[in-house]
Amino acid sequence: MSAAVYSSEHEEASDTSLVLKQLGETVYDIIRDVQDPEKSETLEELNVVSEEGVTVSQLPSGQKVIRIEFVPTVPHCSLASLIGLTIRRKLNKMLPEKHKIDIFIKEGSHATADEINKQINDKERIFAAMENPNLRDIVERCIADRES
Repeated sequence: MSAAVYSSEHEEASDTSLVLKQLGETVYDIIRDVQDPEKSETLEELNVVSEEGVTVSQLPSGQKVIRIEFVPTVPHCSLASLIGLTIRRKLNKMLPEKHKIDIFIKEGSHATADEINKQINDKERIFAAMENPNLRDIVERCIADRES
């Protein structure tokens, strides 16, 4: 392999890494201010979301995959699925491009994580939940910009 080809491939990989890192930072900036459904604090203030819990990768097709791992405030949090839905709604609303978004409860942090992870990553369940006017109002209230 010539030095020019290696250099070009290395620059492309470096550029891609920078783009993915910047997208991860943008995603965190978007979700950090989501308000908890039952408390006045944000998900960041409650340590539900963290920068370390946001990762971005790229598929061979070029599509970007955003993975968010969050930690409910208590292991039996009844609003964990609503938190996941709220995170997804805000990202879909705020990101200019379509990306694959996977949202998960951090392993070991919730009693029914597997079941909730299936719910918050199932398109049909997400759609059905957002058709419910009461749930939709709660989600929209949680993602509304907060005035200081």
